Amino acid sequence: MTNTHRIFRFREFPVYADVRAFISSAKKISYAKFPKREQFSLQQQLCRALDSVLLNIAEGADRGTDKDFAHFLNIAHTSLNEVVACFDVAFDSKYFSIDEHNELLKNAEFLAHQLISFRNSILRTPKK
Repeated sequence: MTNTHRIFRFREFPVYADVRAFISSAKKISYAKFPKREQFSLQQQLCRALDSVLLNIAEGADRGTDKDFAHFLNIAHTSLNEVVACFDVAFDSKYFSIDEHNELLKNAEFLAHQLISFRNSILRTPKK
């Protein structure tokens, strides 16, 4: 293990790896399924929200206290809520099948549980 892993501790969190995989699959399906007219609206909003989940985990990991980190995990979770809302709009617009929508929601729910559990764990035993 290099010092890079210690410097960038967020890369060691399982939820970080899972979010990266989720982003990849969600972007892939949106690029394949969204019509071109959505490229600069719903698709772009979805991609920004997906990235925000990951970026808030990374940004919060280096905050001064675990309470601050927990706050960023909460922001990551709210960004995930936005992702789910984008999925719902896409489904309502007939860009996703019911099976695709359900799979995306199942994966988002898994991440939400991870973020909530991680946040709660940090808040139970905070480092000042």
